[in-house]
Amino acid sequence: MRAVIQRVSQASVSIEENIVGAIQQGFMVLLGITHEDTGDDVAYLVRKIKNLRVFEDEEGKMNRSLESINGAVLSISQFTLYGETKKGNRPSFIQAAPPSIAIPLYEAFNEGLKAEGITVATGKFGADMQVALVNDGPVTIVIDTKEK
Repeated sequence: MRAVIQRVSQASVSIEENIVGAIQQGFMVLLGITHEDTGDDVAYLVRKIKNLRVFEDEEGKMNRSLESINGAVLSISQFTLYGETKKGNRPSFIQAAPPSIAIPLYEAFNEGLKAEGITVATGKFGADMQVALVNDGPVTIVIDTKEK
């Protein structure tokens, strides 16, 4: 799994001009899933995101976690995170998992965050979505579970 995590002061996702998910302070997570991902990848990523300390404490240092600020997550499925551009100019997406693999893992990821007490808003898997966010910092972190 590959996640692009952005610290946000607010974020929302719309489908056909209707907002279907929105959060205030927290993380906007773009989540890519590949063929080799398993429940272990889900558990690892949930744990890392829950405990990632990138929110400022009283001294202005990035020392607080999502949980400690009572933040939320906007979770967006993003198969293009596995786009390969080594040859030519048109990306290949063959490393992205098909929906039969990706949907259950995406749902498990969201449920895993919820089980940790984190509020989760989502888009719709496979839909044409418009994502709006205010990246706070900016702070952007990339986590790939294959690089742990």
